[in-house]
Amino acid sequence: MRFYSETVDEADRLVTTADGRLEMVRTQELLRRHLPASPARVLDVGGGPGAHARWLVEDGYAVHLVDPVRRHVERAKASGATVELGDARRLTADDGSYDVVLMLGPMYHLPERADRDRALAEARRVLKPGGLLAVAGINRYASLFEHAAYAHLHKKAMRESIGTILVTQVHDGKNAFTRAYFHSGEQLRDEVAAAGFVDVDVFGVEGPAWSLLAAAERNTGQSFRESHLFDSVLTAARMAEPHPELLAASSHLLTVGWRPS
Repeated sequence: MRFYSETVDEADRLVTTADGRLEMVRTQELLRRHLPASPARVLDVGGGPGAHARWLVEDGYAVHLVDPVRRHVERAKASGATVELGDARRLTADDGSYDVVLMLGPMYHLPERADRDRALAEARRVLKPGGLLAVAGINRYASLFEHAAYAHLHKKAMRESIGTILVTQVHDGKNAFTRAYFHSGEQLRDEVAAAGFVDVDVFGVEGPAWSLLAAAERNTGQSFRESHLFDSVLTAARMAEPHPELLAASSHLLTVGWRPS
């Protein structure tokens, strides 16, 4: 709560950097590939200040956003969605009331497996039979690529910090980011399947070359949001999809599954 209320402005994350824009573009195209036709009802759990709710509303969906951070909920009102202060583990929605549930933040903000299982169970409860669940996770190896791109992985303290994440899959929240759990693609798929969802699939969001964008921007001070490098990295993400061994190179993972009919 302190991190998102006082430390970082989540409203800027997907629009100010090239790798943030890449995450947004890829998340949009992956979701649009699986979403039912509008005007389906979408519950955006952990939807933050409404970055995804905004384009979903523009696409004609009826979106209700739930987030535990009051600042996010207040800003999300501008997205056109209805909003609610709430917790992914204790949703107020009725059973079987939504066509789609998005969980694009809760899974990595719930380091304990029991809490993630509870959030997934709540998502299943509020989905209609045949409804779509889309869940995002941070890749277990994302911090390794990110901090190599930032050109400070050679420092002893950073090596030790990232080494701990690689072993434990948990960021301790002491520096730069809140406490979080980092998944492998197989783990994220298995957790969603274990919650009772079927036809579960997992995608690499940014693909294997996203850290090139991060390195270019952080080390030159220039924007690469509109560049041939951005276009090439986006193409690489699309081309990597049929190759599951490349999942480990993405910064974020997106898993989709359906509540059985």
